[in-house]
Amino acid sequence: MRALLLLMLLAAPAGASAQTAPPAPEDRQRRDEDAPLTAAGARAAENAVRQAGDAFGTVVGREEVGLYSADEVRGFSPVVAGNVRIAGLYFDPVIFPSDRISGSTVIRVGPTALGSPFPAPTGIVDLGLRIPGDRLTGSLQVGADSFGTRIAEMDLALPVSERFSLGVGARMTLDRFVNRARDNKWEGALIARWRPSDAVEIVPFVSVAYTPLDDSWPGFAPAGETLPPRLPRRLFLGPDWAITRDLEVNAGGVLDWRLGDGWTLKAGLFRSSVVLPTDFTNLLQDVEPDGGARRVIIADPQLFFASTSGEARLTRTVEDGAREHQIHLALRGRQAFRRFDGSVEVDLGPTTIRTPSNAPKPDFAFLPQQFDRVRQWTGALGYDLRWTGVGALSASLQRTEYLKRIGPAGAPPIVTDTTPLLWNVNAAVEIAPWASIYGGAVTGLEESGVAPGNAANRNEALPAILTRQIDMGVRLRLARDLQLTAGLFQVSKPYFNLDDRSIFRELGTVTNRGLEASLAGAVTPRVSVVLGAVLLDPRVSGEAVARGISGVRPVGAVGERVEFGADWRPPWIEGLSLDMNLSYRSAETATVSNRVAIPGYAWTDLGGRYRFKLAGTELLLRLQVSNLFDQQGWWLRDAGLFDILPGRLFQAFLTLDF
Repeated sequence: MRALLLLMLLAAPAGASAQTAPPAPEDRQRRDEDAPLTAAGARAAENAVRQAGDAFGTVVGREEVGLYSADEVRGFSPVVAGNVRIAGLYFDPVIFPSDRISGSTVIRVGPTALGSPFPAPTGIVDLGLRIPGDRLTGSLQVGADSFGTRIAEMDLALPVSERFSLGVGARMTLDRFVNRARDNKWEGALIARWRPSDAVEIVPFVSVAYTPLDDSWPGFAPAGETLPPRLPRRLFLGPDWAITRDLEVNAGGVLDWRLGDGWTLKAGLFRSSVVLPTDFTNLLQDVEPDGGARRVIIADPQLFFASTSGEARLTRTVEDGAREHQIHLALRGRQAFRRFDGSVEVDLGPTTIRTPSNAPKPDFAFLPQQFDRVRQWTGALGYDLRWTGVGALSASLQRTEYLKRIGPAGAPPIVTDTTPLLWNVNAAVEIAPWASIYGGAVTGLEESGVAPGNAANRNEALPAILTRQIDMGVRLRLARDLQLTAGLFQVSKPYFNLDDRSIFRELGTVTNRGLEASLAGAVTPRVSVVLGAVLLDPRVSGEAVARGISGVRPVGAVGERVEFGADWRPPWIEGLSLDMNLSYRSAETATVSNRVAIPGYAWTDLGGRYRFKLAGTELLLRLQVSNLFDQQGWWLRDAGLFDILPGRLFQAFLTLDF
């Protein structure tokens, strides 16, 4: 795997034609007629491999490709770090909006983050909107898989007038999993596009998702420092009353106002919330090599999480020949509330990992709940320079006021606050028409949560933490639509864990150093590829390691990852394309002590698409097999807590555009 990555880094640009600097992913999307934005009436053309601008992470509809995701970038979570955007504006999601609202996601790291005002460590998760167009269009997609999942979703764009269009979406999902657990969800969404004048566009939206049934399938915790035995497939262990239900709501709006004379105002206000009337955690603890275990259920009273967030950004653009200057003045804010805790633990007694539970539902005497309130305001000043034939520069200062209050109702709250000054400097220099180098340094502020339930200071409000990132690399255009990006990075954060008195506190620093590379684009007019690799060296240092509380690697660390996706359109059948996705990941650290690791594995997906017309309607038949060779093993849910790796899965989807 290391040899493959080194070959990518040493790929010579010889023979590359003189071109301008590599375009951003959105530029490729705009000019590629085969890669429209996700919208009603255009879903048959969704193809993540052909629409990706790099290999760092792209989601288009239900297609996903790349190294990173919203949950993991460079070894950390950008969602936890507060680095989510909608249409480029700050968004604090309690739960992500329905796909009927946001049909695409792009992970922006390295040079792709340079064009985003006020970048942050751990990358940016940029959500795109399914903005309805000016024509009456629609899409319908139905699908099924070999586990028993059934899906149906619909999107409509309804032009009401020349300046107002309405988008309507709905989805029904009856998910079934390798362990026969069920997850049923119903979603509905409205999104509109209103242009009261040629200079103003307003996009309001609302999405609602209701889950009436979500089986709580078990996690497996071995009795000692070891992996669990081979876990059963196609067996639901129950109990059948441990069902989680939730109601998710996301609402908001985006304003884009061209004020004239180079002035632009962009603003967004968003509300994200989830209520869980019932919530269960299902555990098989003390799992022995022979499969013996003890079943434990953790039940929660009604939980509620909500956050109101948004951003207003005023931008002044000045054209100066080959130079474009932009000055940004922004205000961001969020106010979040959580009602949580009060859980009770019920021991259902000895069992085995292959014995379904028929235990009756007990009466739960819930404990008092905690309340968590966060208020954060950030004022920011930024500058961007784009100089044709020379490069780009981005710099900013951000002043943040962060206040968190936590505690039970009727008691004085525990308060933590901070007012740091954050900054970033990023630059790219064009050293040839087909090559540029980039580098930068970024600081950020993120929450560290509360002390866990097994700590002596359980539920204590932990301070917000400062994070730092530096990176540098090179970007090469190897052909008209083929580009290579390779770089080094380092991300550092405070490390929290239990000390020798069982107090959960800062015990050192976790630093992720790595090398990442991306090759993406069209190799030939009929073949597109996305090839990404990352070599990561995550390290914990400080008191935690010195005292033997933690190993030198954080839980969840994966040293090597390679992702390869290819899409081929054979010439002999018009509308047919064949695709392949290959994934490799090395061993994953599974316990705080570092004594247990999940072995590395390779994963292969094969599929095909056939686009055709029937009675004037555009159709797409999509067939795919995931985990072709039925790779078996474990995936990590938490430190020392394991679940089963999904087996081979056959999927079929039919999409209609009209």
